[in-house]
Amino acid sequence: MDQPIHVAVGVLIDDKNCVLLARRVKGAHLEGFWEFPGGKVEADESVEAALGRELQEELDIIIGETSPLLQVHHDYGEKQVLLDVHRVETWSGEPHGAEGQPLAWVGVGSLDNFQVPDANADIMTRVKTLLSAA
Repeated sequence: MDQPIHVAVGVLIDDKNCVLLARRVKGAHLEGFWEFPGGKVEADESVEAALGRELQEELDIIIGETSPLLQVHHDYGEKQVLLDVHRVETWSGEPHGAEGQPLAWVGVGSLDNFQVPDANADIMTRVKTLLSAA
């Protein structure tokens, strides 16, 4: 079996207790689905470095403090992924879709209205708990 694709994922929660979701662009695997931003961890790169690089590329922000939230292993059949999910506690800059992808700040009551890839289901459950506790 092939090695899973290792992905660094960021959960950003704003001061209004909303979480940032990004929509997968046309031509991408699972295009049109919403997801937590992030991307592949390159060889010899730490998860934190990958997360910083990916969020700068995707959202045009510089991350500050982060904390591990959970890891998700998922098998899509044609590919396996390992999502290393971190809560991004602080960042500088205003997140925007730097690669043309739509973004949405979503409150806990609206999260179920967004279709996410199966691998993101556990992240959604954890984020709902975080938002509900705040």
